[in-house]
Amino acid sequence: MSRLRAAFERIRAERRTGLVTYTTVGDPDLARSADILRALDRAGADVLEVGVPFSDPLATIADLRSDIAAPIVVFSYANPLLRVGIAEFARRAAGAGVDGVLALDLPIEEAGEFRETLASAGIDTIFLLSPTTTDARIQRAAELGSGFLYGISRLGVTGARDQVASGADAMVRRIRAHTSMPIALGFGVSRPEHVAEIGSYADAAVVGSALVSVIAKESGSADLIPRVEEYVRWLKGAGRPDATGRREGRPVRV
Repeated sequence: MSRLRAAFERIRAERRTGLVTYTTVGDPDLARSADILRALDRAGADVLEVGVPFSDPLATIADLRSDIAAPIVVFSYANPLLRVGIAEFARRAAGAGVDGVLALDLPIEEAGEFRETLASAGIDTIFLLSPTTTDARIQRAAELGSGFLYGISRLGVTGARDQVASGADAMVRRIRAHTSMPIALGFGVSRPEHVAEIGSYADAAVVGSALVSVIAKESGSADLIPRVEEYVRWLKGAGRPDATGRREGRPVRV
């Protein structure tokens, strides 16, 4: 059983909301981005989504794979993967311990060979769905995808929001009509109540921009890694420690 499938089966069995975190390899630098991934795993993130800003970050993932229990999903664009060659990329990714790949701009209609190549290497293909995705394309993503489906709850630029998009639950219902595959929903998630709300209709919430903001704010501080870990624990409902070490529900500024 793949790590992604096992993670979502555990989430469902425990009747809780999963948490998918997004960070970028090399932010704020290679060494600390690896430490951040370890901190996210310690804090209880269920899936680590890793942005790939340069040609071969897989060595970084390989170096820390044995330290991390959570599945790792590479988030990239099609062209960098095509330049390497899909078969070669799949071989390297499998060797590094990558569990899934989300190629942001890969058209579902052209994803068959890509998916088959990754599947032959034991890697899940994750598809991105938006409020404007047609039912026909949702159905095709459900047929080709594995691991989970990633829904974005609103159109527009990324960034933390005060509220979850009003149509998020309706979007998840549309996806559910085509598949029983786990659904992770993101775009604007920044607070525990957002995670809880998403958990009422989806399997997991995805936090990206708000976490990246925490990293940016603390990048010059020796407290970077503890602050990241603290933020993720807060999102999962553990509260934030005050000056005395007691946990409370105050928000983390992002």
